[in-house]
Parts: sequence; C-alpha cells; structure tokens
Amino acid sequence: MRGVVLSEDGVGIEELTLDPPGEHEVRVRVVANGLCHTDLHVIETAGWGMKLPVLLGHEGAGVVEEVGPDVTGVAPGDRVVVAWRAPCGDSCPSCRRGDLRRCSNNLRAKRRSHRASDGAVLNTVLRCGTLSDAVVVHEACAVKVPEELPFEQACLLACGFSTGAGAALWATPVRPGASVAVIGCGGVGLATVQGAKLAGAERIVALDLSTEKLELARELGATDVATSVDEVKELTDGGVEYAFSAIGAPSGLVDAVRMCAYGGTATLVGVPPPGRTLDVDLELDLFHPKVAIAVTHGGDTIPQEDFPFLARAALEGKLDLARFVTSTITLDEVPDRLPHIGEGAEIRTVALL
Repeated sequence: MRGVVLSEDGVGIEELTLDPPGEHEVRVRVVANGLCHTDLHVIETAGWGMKLPVLLGHEGAGVVEEVGPDVTGVAPGDRVVVAWRAPCGDSCPSCRRGDLRRCSNNLRAKRRSHRASDGAVLNTVLRCGTLSDAVVVHEACAVKVPEELPFEQACLLACGFSTGAGAALWATPVRPGASVAVIGCGGVGLATVQGAKLAGAERIVALDLSTEKLELARELGATDVATSVDEVKELTDGGVEYAFSAIGAPSGLVDAVRMCAYGGTATLVGVPPPGRTLDVDLELDLFHPKVAIAVTHGGDTIPQEDFPFLARAALEGKLDLARFVTSTITLDEVPDRLPHIGEGAEIRTVALL
C-alpha cells in the first residue's frame, strides 16, 4: 500500500505496510479523502508536535475490509466515514458526568502503519492517516453512512464539514431565529454557515476579504456579507448573538468578540498557530458587554450520532455537501496540491484513491 508521508525530506508518496487490526479495531480501505488545512498545519509546524515520519490525512471515507476481535459495530463491506475522535464514554471526567462532547480521552487504535523501507512506525495525523490506501482505526471511529451518499461527499463529514456545522449545532448551539456571524469563508467557515442555517438562524453574516468566497457564502445560506466588525454591527443593529471565528489567526477571535451583542458568544473554531495570544480589552470587550468565549475541537461531535444525522440532512437537501467538493485528484497529486488548498473559490479538494 502507499500513503502521503511527511518526513525529514518533505512530503512525498511512500510504500507502507499495515499491521492487522487488534481488539476493537477495523481495517478500512480508503476510497476518498478531503484535503484539510489541519494536514497543512502539520506540515507547516514540522509535525505539530509529533515525531517524524508522519502519515498525513484525517478526512477519509471507505469500506471496512477486516475486523479484529470483539468488534460488533461494523462488518466487512460496510461504508464508513473515519472519525478522528470518538468519546471514551467513561474514563474521563467529562464522559463520567455525561458530557461526551467534551471528552478528553478519545478512543483510538494503536499505531499500525509502517514505512516499508525501514519498518519505522508512523505517527498519523489525529490517529487517522487516511491519505493512504488503507488504515486501521478503533471501531467507534468507523461510522456507517448511507450507501446513497457518494464517498467524495461522505469523507467531508470526518473533519472539515462536521467541525464547522458542529460548531453551530452542538458546540455553541445556535437558537432558532438568532443572529450569527461567521469569520472566514473557507471550507470550515462555509460549513458553519450551513450549520447555522440548519439550526434556524434568521440572520447569518459571512465575513471574508475574498469576493469569490463571500459569493459562495451567499449560495450556501448567508443572508448578508461583510468585511469588517463595523459592517456587522451596522447590519445587525449593534452585534450578533453568536460569532464564529473559522480562521487560525488570533485576530479572528478578537473580531468575533467585538461583533457580539450584549450576552453574545464568540467561538474559536479554527486551529490557531502556536505561541499566539489574544489582545482584547477585558473591561470594554468582555465585561461590560458580557461576552462569553467558547472553543470547539472539531465541532465537539459524537460521530456515531452526528455523522449519520448530517448525512441524512444532506440526502434530504437540507445541507449541500455536493457544493463543497470543488475538485477531485489522485493520491499522486496530493503532495503538490496540499500547499495550495483553499485558494481562489476552492472549498474542498478530494483525493480519490
């Protein structure tokens, strides 16, 4: 098998081997994988804290090929999305108090991928490594989806789409009739727009500096577009109830805080670069307007519940997953394509394996 590996020499296609699945683990043949900014973040940070070599990819969908001992949730032949997180259920404080969305000890498979040339064990992005022909994951991370949903759409549920939509649906649940602002109209930001729309928001203001991406936001559910905090406040008579920063730069969360109305919530959705700080006036920006700050990790999803929900919503026409697939490429094209994801009007490039 082959996969896209980050090593000391850069990013390239390498020959791999894969151990058989162990207890509660399954082997999945990967069919489609979305190119996500998190993989680019791993490259730009020389491993995101992981020791090289690192097998890239965490937004995959495919077919179960083999199951290990004591697997009960899936069987060979099942079509699945590979989730990068699955709540432990009982071994962390959040799960013990019934708050599975904030699990801090997610279920993961053991590291099963190796570089064929020297047998080195590969670290994998978010314990997935789905930019490869096959992966071994915990059975709770292999989430069955309807056969009617194409693989190139289903794979987006694994991270980018569920992160954005989940931010508005589950991490900071938007109430029906509310006003919302979304900063950044890349794939995650546009998914946040879709999630806010599905939640029943009345006003959804999308912010970006790209006119192409603002037009995409309108197509996908934004009622208004803007390029600044002042514009948002003017459009919404003083601010919004929910503001989501879907960019990594700290300025996004600062803007989210400042465009909130009294009692609003600013939610950090995008992964921030290391070593950055937040520059807000505690009195004027937070205390007097009583603004709350929230953080979501991947939309705080419970994949076994939420991915099928999102899949059904897409099949019923309530979400437009098809519009998110801008182009498809081969595995061999991935190393050259990764540095350019999100450019222009691209939402998601999907590698078909």
